Amino acid sequence: MATKAMRGGSKGMPRAVREGEILDAAAVEFAARGFAGLSVLEVARSAGISKPLIYRYYGSKEGLYIACAERAGTALTAGIDEAMRATRRPGEAALAVLRAAFTALEPRPHDWTVLYDRSLPDDGEAHRTARRYRLRLAEQAATGIRTSFSGHGLTDPLDLDALTQIWMHTVTALVDWWLRHPEQSATEMIDRSRRLLGAIRGL
Repeated sequence: MATKAMRGGSKGMPRAVREGEILDAAAVEFAARGFAGLSVLEVARSAGISKPLIYRYYGSKEGLYIACAERAGTALTAGIDEAMRATRRPGEAALAVLRAAFTALEPRPHDWTVLYDRSLPDDGEAHRTARRYRLRLAEQAATGIRTSFSGHGLTDPLDLDALTQIWMHTVTALVDWWLRHPEQSATEMIDRSRRLLGAIRGL
């Protein structure tokens, strides 16, 4: 099925709007096929534009991935930073971070998969870009765990490191579950997370 842009053409469309549509289409393809399997031609078809236009804007498939990863990583880390500044109590902080993550991901839940694409080449700017945001997210998690739990009986650095890993895997599991249930809104995921966290605290 032709997209709106293809049916109506993109002539006269502001570049920022056109780039947004290209990145939206690319993010879906990267999440579904991974960097290794992505076809720039399929992205062009999905966005309703020509393949040469993508190369004109981004230079290469790697450049296209970097633009997607930068957009995804910036939205996620900025939202989480704001949430962490707002509260430090363990239960409240955990939910605030999840709320920020789901809110940032709501327009494009697959952005998480883009950042954690396992098919990226080990060498190159695409891998370095993804790694930079992965490390930033891990740093945010470690800071949040340390700040929230160091005054609640957890002082062993290895305990805090283990809890950070548990938290990161929990967030990933919730996002993966969300991707398998796309009918769920960000608000529903936040409410579900509140119930789950409450149940865990009650054990």
